[in-house]
Amino acid sequence: MIKQDKYWNEVATKKEFTTPFQPELFLTDVNCNATILDYGCGYGRTLFELRSHGYNHLHGVDFSVEMIKRAKSYDLEIDFQVIKSGKLPFPNDSFDAVLLFAVLTCVYKDEEQNAILNEIKRVLKPGGIIYINDFLLNSDERNKLRYEKGVTKYHTYGVFELPDGAILRHHDEERIKEWTNQLEELEYRKVEYATMNGNRSNGLVYIGKTK
Repeated sequence: MIKQDKYWNEVATKKEFTTPFQPELFLTDVNCNATILDYGCGYGRTLFELRSHGYNHLHGVDFSVEMIKRAKSYDLEIDFQVIKSGKLPFPNDSFDAVLLFAVLTCVYKDEEQNAILNEIKRVLKPGGIIYINDFLLNSDERNKLRYEKGVTKYHTYGVFELPDGAILRHHDEERIKEWTNQLEELEYRKVEYATMNGNRSNGLVYIGKTK
């Protein structure tokens, strides 16, 4: 993700993210007094929606300086911070819930994904909630062709490049199990999302709890 910060800074005022927050799932498990972190918050859209549902202890972090600048232009009361590495500037057991909305799709290497997830588990309290929206593999010809190109260059099926420079990844369900094997599953749904460039993609909603 660090290598792509230039890309995300350049598109920070242009992109509108599309994977939806589903409050009917989240509100069931996380009360309004919860302290919540949005990891890879972008311009803050999910935190703004949480504010509308009465949540006030909100924090957002992102690698993109320009995304955070955009977020702060909308709301100065939420704690938005730029992070320069995968390490979070918070103590152990700081948060009741952490959100990962279309973040791991932007991190194509397993080891970098694992580092993010381990850091999230560090800052989550025991019994804390993790809510993941992300993208699953597709079987249409357009996607299969770009996955095959991605294997040659990145050695992982599901990785692909966009014409504007982003490197993204769609995941198989075995990879989802690897993300979540130390969590208690509360919700797992396969869904279809609109992508930020207006296409359709298979996706998932996962809510789990730390043990």
